[in-house]
Parts: sequence; C-alpha cells; structure tokens
Amino acid sequence: MNPADEVRRADEASSNAADDASDTHRFRALIRERIADADQQIERLTSNIRDVDESRRDVVTDDEHDPEGTTATLERAGDVAILSGLRATRADLEAALARLDEGTYGTCENCVRPIPVARLEVRPGARLCVACASKPARR
Repeated sequence: MNPADEVRRADEASSNAADDASDTHRFRALIRERIADADQQIERLTSNIRDVDESRRDVVTDDEHDPEGTTATLERAGDVAILSGLRATRADLEAALARLDEGTYGTCENCVRPIPVARLEVRPGARLCVACASKPARR
C-alpha cells in the first residue's frame, strides 16, 4: 500500500464514530436525547390529533361547505404525516442504538466505509455515508 492510501485509510478510520469509547458514549447520549425529543413531539402530535378528532365528533360537519372543516382536515392530515415521519426517525434512532451495542455504529451499511463523525452528529441515526445516501434509489 502506498503512503497516500495509508493516510487516507487512517483519516477514514479516525472519522468513524464507533472507534473511540468516548465517542460511543457521546453518540449514545445524543441518540437518547433525540429519542426523548421525538417522544415528546410524538406525544404532542398524538394529543393534537386526538383533540381534533374529539372536537369533530361533537359537531356534524360538511367539509365542502364548512370553511373550518377543510382547515381542520388539512391540519389533521399534516399532523398525521409529521407523526409518521417522527415515528420513522425514532425507529432509525432505536436501530442506531442497536448498532452501537453491536459495534457497527458509524459504518455504512452499503459500502462498509466509515460514516464521518460530522454526518453522525447531524443525523445520529444515519445508516449510510453521504456518497451512498446520495445515490438514487433503485426501483
């Protein structure tokens, strides 16, 4: 192996979040914090959806002719979509905790190269490196 390859490999290894016990501890705390945030948002949105549903049960509405009915329907649909995304994010974070436990956190699931620490700090649930995540999905 030539010296440039050795330097590149050393840089890649140092950018892998799972290489160091302190990084592992730091990312475990970050992931748990993000899960707690997601749980709070999920609870808030679930409560909002429940409140809208309960208020609409008490009133017979005709969305076509009731200006507030359409707004409530759109608001509920938006909350449901956001809730779905939050649940997916939470599942990704739970999977990231499992990867930490397995010792595979910070490794791209596609190319098996290290995921840069900077990416994991922004997206701690990331399963792919930037290059693999940027590739178009196959249909």
